[in-house]
Amino acid sequence: MEIRNLITFVHVAELNSFTKAAKLLDYSQSTISFQIKQLENELGCLLFERINHTITLTEKGKELLAFAKQIRYLTDEFNQRHLAPHEVCGFLRIVTSDSICEDMMLTNYIDFHSRYPKISLKFATTDTEDMISMLDHNEADVMLTLDSRVYHRDYQIAKEEAIPMYFVTGADSPYASEKELLLKDIASYPFILTERGIGYRRIFDEEMTKRGLDVQPILEIARTDVIVSMLEQGAGVAFLPEFVTRKKVREGKLVYLNVSDVQAEIWKQLIYHKNKWITESMRVLLEYIKENEFGR
Repeated sequence: MEIRNLITFVHVAELNSFTKAAKLLDYSQSTISFQIKQLENELGCLLFERINHTITLTEKGKELLAFAKQIRYLTDEFNQRHLAPHEVCGFLRIVTSDSICEDMMLTNYIDFHSRYPKISLKFATTDTEDMISMLDHNEADVMLTLDSRVYHRDYQIAKEEAIPMYFVTGADSPYASEKELLLKDIASYPFILTERGIGYRRIFDEEMTKRGLDVQPILEIARTDVIVSMLEQGAGVAFLPEFVTRKKVREGKLVYLNVSDVQAEIWKQLIYHKNKWITESMRVLLEYIKENEFGR
């Protein structure tokens, strides 16, 4: 029985898809099917029920999965122990929000790569609901959220911190000189916002709804770097987390508006599934993110 066939079996079972496993392992789908068929022939039993392009583990398949995971974990541990610290290698999938992805790539990626050149990272950006689904289906190794606080018995929170939210505008904007404001006072301002339903945009919408207010943004875009650039040019007002705007505020290019009836915060969390095997490459990634001000 070949170890690679068992590892392929684990991926198919976790992803519940031959196609997704093939993409993850960089195999053809026919290779995946052949490896699973080899296992089934060797064991003399059916591991998956295949009905209308869907697959489900049989009882024998469920039994094998528990053993196969242990073999995968032991194989990974053996391989990692025979590498020097600077030779830690692996492929890791990170799913996060657009703003955190931008911040990590611009601030930390080059340093991380110089320390661990044999670790390959793949970033994907989406909303928190999809992030959780990706963790549950083993389509991501870790997730970095910027949303309401996430708690669930199936997830391990490696680190978390509350991030203050601010209404922000350009230093030369006509709105920059306003001193005491309420949310109703700025509802008619030209807002530049992220898409509806995403993290802090949802918090903004909830605050507006509480007060029976509505806003028609002049622009909706996921990229916070574009929003910040437009604010610098005096384009309008935005609602952004502190870490996105801190540098520009310190430089005197942006200012925070004093909206006294809104004290909002959002949670930045580093999360992985409790059943996830922590390889050496994943361990150093988690430690790096925690040590470097959580991706800042």
